[in-house]
Amino acid sequence: MKLRAFVVLVLASSLGGCFLWSSSKGPQPSPLPVFNPSGALREQWHSGVGSIEESMLRPALAGGSVYAASRSGTLMRFDATGRELWRVKTAARLTGGVGSDSSVVVVASSDGMLLAHDADKGGLRWKVAVEGEVLASPLVTGDLVVVRVGDNLLAAYGVADGKRRWIYQRAQSPLALRNYAGLLQAGDLLVAGFPGGKLVAVSAGGGVQRWEATIAQPKGSNELERMTDVVGTPVLRGDAVCVAAFQGRVACVDRDSGVVRWTRDFSSAVGVDADATALYVTDATDAVYSLDASNGATNWKQDKLLHRRVGRPAIVGNSLVVADAEGYMHVLSRQDGRFISRLRADSSGISAPLLQLPNNAVAVQARDGSLYAFSVPQ
Repeated sequence: MKLRAFVVLVLASSLGGCFLWSSSKGPQPSPLPVFNPSGALREQWHSGVGSIEESMLRPALAGGSVYAASRSGTLMRFDATGRELWRVKTAARLTGGVGSDSSVVVVASSDGMLLAHDADKGGLRWKVAVEGEVLASPLVTGDLVVVRVGDNLLAAYGVADGKRRWIYQRAQSPLALRNYAGLLQAGDLLVAGFPGGKLVAVSAGGGVQRWEATIAQPKGSNELERMTDVVGTPVLRGDAVCVAAFQGRVACVDRDSGVVRWTRDFSSAVGVDADATALYVTDATDAVYSLDASNGATNWKQDKLLHRRVGRPAIVGNSLVVADAEGYMHVLSRQDGRFISRLRADSSGISAPLLQLPNNAVAVQARDGSLYAFSVPQ
């Protein structure tokens, strides 16, 4: 693959993560907001996994177990109470993962190896070389493991043997945002965002493109200004797929045809979450919005976290949880955006996307590798 430039943002995202240029002369983080808590985040358990550094690693939930990995190659499984079930050493340096379906657990190394481990005991099933760096979690679906390689390639491998089944490749962009860009499965389609503001659906069985939607049009006088990468993992809301683009727009498109239903000018580097009626998104200034899912109109805006490098919002029960680069977790009301609770999970900061757990709980992996599970007030 040809080499091209990645723009590294310092935006600690919900392991939606990316990173925007950081400078002591830039905007300073807003002070922590003062409010009267109406509930409390409560720690259920925590464990040490190992530092994730600047990687795109995030934990995964499958079959009631949580799987997590460190940059240095440690892979672990925990049960619902946080009890460690196994720990193995996989590749020397990990960049992508974790993905699991409760049968296999898959990670990727910085030297382009995809590794599948047995989810029950942790033993290595197979490893295979891929065509570049994997920056997001592999998707395990049916008999396939599908990975995003670099910013322009999707590749599928057999769960049983690691043999490549298909690839889908697009032209490379001169610049790409180094961000967590996951895959959405929507029936027999796999949906992924790409640089240039494009959202694409391919068939899960063969990697054949079914449709392409334009979320944002590149604008500006140079390559940096023209970056409009679709970021985060697309979300499915009924029969619509919704996404956000950096320096672009928030949009929802028809799941089956890719026809754009609505768009709104918006810049996000971390992506969206959605419920039956609203999209929740953090913009480039770290304001958190609730948008009407039918037309993109603003329901509410929470602007008391500006420039705190806030990640992708995560819906947990009736609450919305966001984490920032200083390691604080903030719980907001989904109804009006008011603050409900706050807790500093870890002073090393949080850059990995939050992982929703059953029973109104959330897991977070801090930059130093500490893995926490919290009950979220409702």
